[in-house]
Amino acid sequence: MARALLIVLDSVGIGGAPDAETYGDTGSDTLGHIADACMAGRGDRPGLRAGPLRLPHLAALGLGLAAAGASGRIPPGLAPDGAPRGAYGHAVETAAGKDTPSGHWEIAGLPLPEPWGHFPDTRPAFPPALTEALVAEAQLPGILGDRHAPGVAIIDALGAEHLRTGKPICYTSADSVFQIAAHEEAFGLERLYALCRTARRLCDPYRVCRVIARPFVGSAEAEFRRTSNRKDFAVAPPGRTLLDRAEAAGRAVVSVGKIGDIFAHRATGREIKPGPNAACLTAGLDALKDLPDGGLVFVNLVDFDTEHGHRRDVPGYAAELEAFDVRVPEILAALGPGDLAVITADHGNDPTWAGTDHTREQVPVLAFGPGVAGRAIGRQDTFADIGATVAAHLGLPWDGAGRPFL
Repeated sequence: MARALLIVLDSVGIGGAPDAETYGDTGSDTLGHIADACMAGRGDRPGLRAGPLRLPHLAALGLGLAAAGASGRIPPGLAPDGAPRGAYGHAVETAAGKDTPSGHWEIAGLPLPEPWGHFPDTRPAFPPALTEALVAEAQLPGILGDRHAPGVAIIDALGAEHLRTGKPICYTSADSVFQIAAHEEAFGLERLYALCRTARRLCDPYRVCRVIARPFVGSAEAEFRRTSNRKDFAVAPPGRTLLDRAEAAGRAVVSVGKIGDIFAHRATGREIKPGPNAACLTAGLDALKDLPDGGLVFVNLVDFDTEHGHRRDVPGYAAELEAFDVRVPEILAALGPGDLAVITADHGNDPTWAGTDHTREQVPVLAFGPGVAGRAIGRQDTFADIGATVAAHLGLPWDGAGRPFL
């Protein structure tokens, strides 16, 4: 029996999806545009990084070739030096939207059959009945925001008023999300979580995918900054996923980063949420050391998305990619005989694109391990092919969407 390591590079898309036009994302290309910007010097930041994008280990696994399958070109600097070390391809999402949970659920073999509900880009954005119920049930003096907004910007704009009035900052985006920002000390972290639980229940009739707690600290004078105590309150998957099948078979499962929140803590096994990307990757590799045969480690690395994609931070995103690339040899060394690792993504978040929302993109599929031959697997017509492949590798029964590509 073998083991599996599944790593999601949150938002590392590699070219517009076939239906990108529907979302206003025709031409989006997270990886390609970052590589272009670095070649042009727009990825430089003193003390952080400079020069062309350097991802030699990911390129050796076939990342540049996977990107070429999705976008028609190998991004600058991502051509492999020799034959690829893994099976490489690109995958298309079948679920509507470009949300984190629906992307992950589809990776785990469960494409969402119905689109999520979204709040309009109006002021106010939220239905009055929803706002009134939240204020009444949580005994709030009111709410601030009530509109589409980038998280950092709205906290900077309304943080001082929040501290003065005690009103939480509520906002949304093009994603199916109701976000609540509040000061971790003045409002209270547990109170914020309790408020989000109330909002989660009230948002259910609107088919809202996630309610997200966005705690922050600081002051108008000392600068507001979000903390690592973010918590997502997601709808539970509406059917069985790869995780459910692993649990039913009595397999060990370790969920790292946001995976527990994304799957509403169902069949997520031992959950580890250590913080930044580097800590999450370390936790995942540490978990793999002791993982029994037939086990699964499922890792989400969210900083690409939250720290750099949404902030339209090209140098930061490039540096984060390079930091991950440096550790690819460590991933390879952690794999034992028969183990399978898959690196993929859940959507795009092109930092050169207009706005601050996710972008509808194809994602890379890089599968590698001691027994995996380097070869092209081409286009996968659903992210669910990843879940089907991992299930087949682990010897799990599979009646979900997708089909194995190995």
